[in-house]
Amino acid sequence: MTKLIIFTDLHMVPEGMTIIGIDPYRRLANGIAHVNRFHADADRVIFAGDLAHYADRASYQRLKDLLSELIPPAAIMIGNHDRREVFLDVFTNAATDEGGFVQQTIDFADCRAVLLDTLFAPPYEYPTSHAGHLCERRLDWLDRQLDGAGERPVLLFMHHPPHASGFAGIDMIRLINEEEFYRLVKRHGNVRHIFAGHVHRTISGSSRGIPFSIFKSPVHQQPMPFDIADASLSVDEPAAYGIAVVTADGVLVHTEDYEIASRDAVVA
Repeated sequence: MTKLIIFTDLHMVPEGMTIIGIDPYRRLANGIAHVNRFHADADRVIFAGDLAHYADRASYQRLKDLLSELIPPAAIMIGNHDRREVFLDVFTNAATDEGGFVQQTIDFADCRAVLLDTLFAPPYEYPTSHAGHLCERRLDWLDRQLDGAGERPVLLFMHHPPHASGFAGIDMIRLINEEEFYRLVKRHGNVRHIFAGHVHRTISGSSRGIPFSIFKSPVHQQPMPFDIADASLSVDEPAAYGIAVVTADGVLVHTEDYEIASRDAVVA
């Protein structure tokens, strides 16, 4: 049974800075320590984009240093807060496809994990670059990865959800070519689950008949009112990461609120 840990929306900042009073470095460090203690057997820890809040070299270097403490192997993606060229300048060994996009395929015994680069940039122009996009080259690459999966079910990982989440502000900057994406995915018929971030909220359900999971951030979260058009609002709620386990029957998905989780059972 393949076990994957998913962190998304890390929003690392330079030393001494915070986001709404929260230290992203400390929150993520606690999460890594938690994974090392309880999930050191994970087959991969996937970091699903928005790695650095300002996409600056210092923040990427802080993140790289912190990830060196992780026991399971890591796989790294980028999101709308990232700059592809700055990220690759620091993470020189990061996996990319033949076009230079930060995407990769990882085959396990019981599944194929496909990690997508949905960054709609350069140019880095707000608000356009905060939406997600899969250009023709990236869709062609995805087509090949789905075609080559053989009998393995496919798990897709992408920073931007390819459908509405219910949050008005975030939905304006979701994947903008979702119809094209889903036509491709449905044609192959082997995608068992889609994982995303970007929303800073725990959401699950299905779209076009395919189950999906969206995870909270280790840092700040999306407030619950659905109809607010501002995508930049944040609240201080418990940090979390996701856990996905592939079974003989499908995929189990959990969320671990690791900073408030208790491992000591109490008899009621």
